[in-house]
Amino acid sequence: MNTVVTSREDILKTSRKLIQQQGWSAINIRSVATACEVSVGSIYNYFDSKAALVSATVESVWCEIFHRPEDSAIFQDTQACITWMYRQMEQGGKQYPGFFTLHSLGFMREDKVDGKQKMQQTWQHILDELGSVLKRDTRIRSDAFTEQFTVERFADVLFSLMLSALLRQDYDPTALLEIIHRTLY
Repeated sequence: MNTVVTSREDILKTSRKLIQQQGWSAINIRSVATACEVSVGSIYNYFDSKAALVSATVESVWCEIFHRPEDSAIFQDTQACITWMYRQMEQGGKQYPGFFTLHSLGFMREDKVDGKQKMQQTWQHILDELGSVLKRDTRIRSDAFTEQFTVERFADVLFSLMLSALLRQDYDPTALLEIIHRTLY
């Protein structure tokens, strides 16, 4: 047994590894405790239930997949940002098979309130950042947005199309980039 106190991040890192190796069904308090080489009680110090552990793990996977790149120029150009996001989606899909389609969408059921809330918070963060990129992109025509067709609405459309691409496991941003180019430049 591990005599060193395990941190919340160590537990989440181990949970992510279990998902990569064995899939989502491997995530439960006992299996994570075993993989961390700690007691079940140690896991309960950080997560009061399996649902809380799974929810936090899902959030950490999203954060890992969409971590900020070192090249901040990506967030100055809408097309570069979309291309980067699709690349991250593809890599995330390979790293965490089934993540986007199986487990994440399972959180949208009403009985998974905490998971649904965390998923929506993560999505809102991505959506807000996409809107910020649109606002910073100096190549966008000055008349591209109106009171009815706002940056926020367009970001929402783009993100919806990206989520649809995730479900189809279509990691080619070409069509979306064409929409952006025809609409904004």
